[in-house]
Amino acid sequence: MARRQLVIEIPALGAIDRSKGGIGRQLADELRRAIATGELKAGERLPSTRALADSLRLSRGTVAEAYEQLVAEGCLVAQAGSSTRVAAGLHESHITPQHFHNAQPSQHPLMPPSATRYAAMAERLAPLPSVPFSVAVPEGDVAMDDHWRRLSNRVRASQVAAPSGYADPQGLFALREAIADYLRRARAVSCSPDNVVITEGTQQGLYLASKVLLAPGDTVWAEDPAYPGLTSVLEDCGVRVHRIPVDTQGLDVASAKGACSDAKAVFVTPSHQYPLGMPLSMPRRLALVEWARQQGAWIVEDDYDSELRYAGQPFPAMQGLDCDRVVYLGTFSKVLAPSLRLGYIVAPECLVKAFVGARALMGRGSPSIEQHVVAAYMREGYFETHIRRIRAIYAERRQVLMDALQVELPELRIQPADQGMHIVVWLPEGLDDVAVASAASQAGIALRALSPMAAGQQELTGLMLGFGGFSSEQLRDAVRRLRRVLETGLPAS
Repeated sequence: MARRQLVIEIPALGAIDRSKGGIGRQLADELRRAIATGELKAGERLPSTRALADSLRLSRGTVAEAYEQLVAEGCLVAQAGSSTRVAAGLHESHITPQHFHNAQPSQHPLMPPSATRYAAMAERLAPLPSVPFSVAVPEGDVAMDDHWRRLSNRVRASQVAAPSGYADPQGLFALREAIADYLRRARAVSCSPDNVVITEGTQQGLYLASKVLLAPGDTVWAEDPAYPGLTSVLEDCGVRVHRIPVDTQGLDVASAKGACSDAKAVFVTPSHQYPLGMPLSMPRRLALVEWARQQGAWIVEDDYDSELRYAGQPFPAMQGLDCDRVVYLGTFSKVLAPSLRLGYIVAPECLVKAFVGARALMGRGSPSIEQHVVAAYMREGYFETHIRRIRAIYAERRQVLMDALQVELPELRIQPADQGMHIVVWLPEGLDDVAVASAASQAGIALRALSPMAAGQQELTGLMLGFGGFSSEQLRDAVRRLRRVLETGLPAS
């Protein structure tokens, strides 16, 4: 029986479009599909490059290029002095067209449980657009000044900006030295440069702390409500989380000990509770430190928005109360820029090597040029001047926002707080904060609803309104838009 004529009997080869270019690639794609669908079977001989080129009116070099690609991929087998044939074993392995890189991805992929979980986290942690009320958007008048640009140009023109080898995963010593000096003076933190580990920000710091301090199945305390980035980290680490309610004095330590006294760690935002804004009172700080000492537990202190207090001096850090039990986290994202991807951990001496090892596992270090620039900016005194400047700007914008809310939306109750880059407002009874945030996004404003941050132990129906990166007029206009959203009528909670 005569062998069938390959070119005539494979309709897919007619899909080659000469107007699109890449003829050799198109030919390889169509042959690959024919093999995957079984139209070309294992061991079947292909025409010579000359015969196929003549049949398709292509150059022999184009056909040879396609054959060579498929031989390299293991789809075809070519031997000197013999015909090119379809490789054996492809269909026995249940190869389908979707196995090839050029095929369209399946519309219903079989996702492993971890992929599903991480996809949900991506949705939960997606940043808000940079429109009014988006939280933590430092730009415009609060961007870094001319001193920053001068130092940045100087560093980039120097030898330190030249490509080099791997840096110390603990971070640039000059930056660690500047951070330690600043924290001792401004935050009452007890540390040396050797205690400091440079990170990409607080989110990475939380992840590293959970990895170093905890094992799957351990029990921890976390505030209720809490930062979604923290609850996602704890979920990923497989620990058991007791959500502890906060009140006007911050995390309720007595309630925590009553619920579970043998926790391995507590994650807390003592300077400015996220998201509600109250500081942790001194009696509760002392009670938390005493509990940690008695239990051999750890306190992870996220010093969130600590520099941005508008009445009086910032509260001192908890770390100064017990440098051996507290892991301190800080970041430059809020006071300089999130795009720097620079933060830091101050670790107890016994944990420094562990944090450096965990940091190296996640990446060999933060960008070295930015570390040099920030170190110089701090060392020459510009960092603290910058903080004083932006504190004044933020205080003014905060007051503009509060005044506008009192005029346009007096029915919204403002949560007392005197620091940070956002305020919290409580909605009237019956409104759904998630529905309000969704409707507001259609009006060009970005709100965070409080209820998804709570564990369900208490009813929280409110909104976070960021003011950091927006002018006074933008804030007033955004309040008017919010009023119109609330006037349209929304689904009840």
